Amino acid sequence: MKSFYVQNFGCRATQADGAALETLLSLRGLTPSVSREHADLVVLNTCTVTATADDDVRKTARRVHRENAGARILVTGCYAQRDPEAVSQLPGVAWVVGNSHKTHIPDILADDIASTPFHGNIHVGDIFAHSEFLSAPVEDAAGDRTRPNLKIQDGCNNRCSFCIIPFVRGKSRSAPLEEVLAQVQQLAGRYREVVLSGINLGRWGRDNGMHLRLHDLVRALLEDTPVERLRLSSVEPMDYSDELLMLMAGNPRIARHWHAPLQSGSDTVLKRMKRRYRLRHYEQRMQEAFRLLPDAAFGADVMVGFPGETDAEFEETRAFVERMPYTYLHVFTYSERPGTPAAEISAQLPMPVRKQRNAVLRDLAAAKNLEFRRRMVGTRVSVVTLDTPGFALSENYLKVELALPRPANEIHEVEIGAVTELGVSEKRGPFVFL
Repeated sequence: MKSFYVQNFGCRATQADGAALETLLSLRGLTPSVSREHADLVVLNTCTVTATADDDVRKTARRVHRENAGARILVTGCYAQRDPEAVSQLPGVAWVVGNSHKTHIPDILADDIASTPFHGNIHVGDIFAHSEFLSAPVEDAAGDRTRPNLKIQDGCNNRCSFCIIPFVRGKSRSAPLEEVLAQVQQLAGRYREVVLSGINLGRWGRDNGMHLRLHDLVRALLEDTPVERLRLSSVEPMDYSDELLMLMAGNPRIARHWHAPLQSGSDTVLKRMKRRYRLRHYEQRMQEAFRLLPDAAFGADVMVGFPGETDAEFEETRAFVERMPYTYLHVFTYSERPGTPAAEISAQLPMPVRKQRNAVLRDLAAAKNLEFRRRMVGTRVSVVTLDTPGFALSENYLKVELALPRPANEIHEVEIGAVTELGVSEKRGPFVFL
């Protein structure tokens, strides 16, 4: 094998894992390919959060084998961890390596055991807790060429009844403080904005006897690195401590962007989901953040169609979303995951009901986002310019169409002049033509 291509599915953590795998394979002498059609090895780094995610992987594997029959396919990631037997039956798949063995992929390939597919350990036990923390060297940590995504935490200790992720990523574990500082220090020399991510980001520092909290890390990064902007990805509501919110409100180097999974706006559904908060807790954290950061982006993950969700419970969710200061939502339709408690509940909702509720919340989210964008007209915001010519991303998560082209990977302050179809546009000033 001479060349390889890595295709990632799913969340930011998976994207970061893929970047790390690219580096590990390159260090073993393999050359990245520009496309999977021309690669000797195709690595599918998978997600399994929904049935649709599984289906996407199966379709992709079949397509790769059809379009590049000579390629050898290695499937890794969450789907490979959850159901290696099913994955190994896909045409062209030579290796199946679960998350628990992902760091050993270069050695597995070097052993050239394609005749006997390798199955990563599918048990949740201590193998995850003691496995290496897979993290890309800083020069390859960017899932976006202007906004690198740095995974600093993996795994989850929660056991939400609908979620398969703790079973395929293991217990929560954190990248060491010194390692994160060193990575951000180097990234800051190349990028204006760094995004911190994890499977359960707010739990960073609470394992391995570190006795640290996320706000300790953020403060250290602000004090000890020159990074111009930090952006936090999803953080559980109760992990937005007062200390973290005060840091976000008091330091312009932290993006005004608050994202906390809600999942449901009904306490009875949250209880069945085995979520660790109730609406009064969530609302208190969100309202405090809104008081401190009134122009921030406020987002959430919301699930519809959870088993047994009644019309009244869904209405509670809709009403909660409507009265909270959200600026966008990620709305998901519940998908049964084999092996989770929720999948065993007999009261599974018909798919048309789930989809109809999804549409209701998406329409509500679109209306709230439009209201937010209109409110931003006439204000000045800080943006980082993107690779897409003529566009930038604001600190409060708005796609901004620039009045004049600017080089990518720069931070500028611009005035918002109008609302566009999907974002906003910079106010155009008077131009003098000579």
